[in-house]
Amino acid sequence: MKKTIQTEFDNNHDIVLYLGDCRDLLSGIPDESIDLTVTSPPYYVGKEYDTSTESDAFVDLLKEVFPEILRVTKKGGSICWEVGYHVKKGVVTPLDFLVHTIASMQEGLVLRNRIIWAFGHGLHCKKRFSGRHETILWYTKGDGYNFNLDAVRVPQRYPGKRYYKGNRKGEPSGNPKGKNPSNVWDNIPSVKANHIEKRSHPCQFPIGLAERLVLALSEEGDIVLDPFLGVGSTCCAALLHDRRFWGSEVNKKYYQIAVERCTSTLDGTIKHRPHDKLIYEPDPRTRVARSPFGDSK
Repeated sequence: MKKTIQTEFDNNHDIVLYLGDCRDLLSGIPDESIDLTVTSPPYYVGKEYDTSTESDAFVDLLKEVFPEILRVTKKGGSICWEVGYHVKKGVVTPLDFLVHTIASMQEGLVLRNRIIWAFGHGLHCKKRFSGRHETILWYTKGDGYNFNLDAVRVPQRYPGKRYYKGNRKGEPSGNPKGKNPSNVWDNIPSVKANHIEKRSHPCQFPIGLAERLVLALSEEGDIVLDPFLGVGSTCCAALLHDRRFWGSEVNKKYYQIAVERCTSTLDGTIKHRPHDKLIYEPDPRTRVARSPFGDSK
């Protein structure tokens, strides 16, 4: 039977996109229902969807929402928070520090990885080094969690490398399925103006980022949650790989884009950049790869 998007929560629905406050959605979800949460909450840096520019607002939101997400997460389930930095008047606050302060107060929650998402493009700073990474904190509710490494292996950089000594001398030394992507993800570009997925959201994260987490930390048929839906990147990643999805978004404009993108995912027309696609290196012979200033060394 074809899956359809529902706007009101019901425990039996495969896809719920709720227009409204995430706290209203979470309050209706039964205990231990969710297999995986992948989300990125507001940073409170003055964007149109923020109601404050203070990092204290971020902390207050986490204190209220985090315990509810933990409540609805199954034993062995995973919670992934993607955050960057709060910057105000030149003062930088790493938000993953604040997230972990709140998370460490939650009984039974275990930090498994601090993942660095590194990308090459963004705002150019003049009074500090330009920010080119954000952080994903992956927690599990106790032990017995999913980690499907084979589902997210990436191509070997040197697939022809071989053992040079021992009883396996001469044999390929790398895993033929690919390598562990490690905790530094530098092959997933940020969503800027020319990105195939770009919509109007100012802080949109790529489907590939959520896709890697969905594939590694859940199974087909599992329920994936994103309480801060945005334009639906986590939903698209979940639906691409036959997971159920529940999420909420308070901003009507972004909600409508999320519905459109999730509908495109269901009918097979969504455009996205896969998590394991290699970064394109420009041909050094092309004009864009050559400095207009000549050799400055």
